[in-house]
Amino acid sequence: MLQQISIFAENKKGTMRTITEILAREQISILGSVTNDSAEYGIVRMVVSDPDKALQALIDHGFICKSADVIGVEIEDEVGHLNKVLVALEDSNVNVNYLYLSFNRENGKPIIVLHAEDAGEVEMCLESRDFKIC
Repeated sequence: MLQQISIFAENKKGTMRTITEILAREQISILGSVTNDSAEYGIVRMVVSDPDKALQALIDHGFICKSADVIGVEIEDEVGHLNKVLVALEDSNVNVNYLYLSFNRENGKPIIVLHAEDAGEVEMCLESRDFKIC
């Protein structure tokens, strides 16, 4: 299971640069990220190399943040493989709240980062169907 940080950030010029600068200064790598925005605020979700340190550093700089468990699933870089993961979850009556892409830095394979209500259930479901959990 992976730990994700969610950052509530004002939608203004320079905010993302500030976030990445804080993480860079702390020697924290961004392993996967997705940003959702609205007119005034956005949510930046990230899997990073040191989530506890990242969370504290961002909070110390005035960002509102939280952490959550997410699942990383390594998939083949083939047409339809993400669909196979989603079919397996749907067959097990698991709802995926959101997902985004990362990749395995060692072998270059895609990693789908997903959030669902019961991360343990998702992990068991996918492992039982021979998907590789990161």
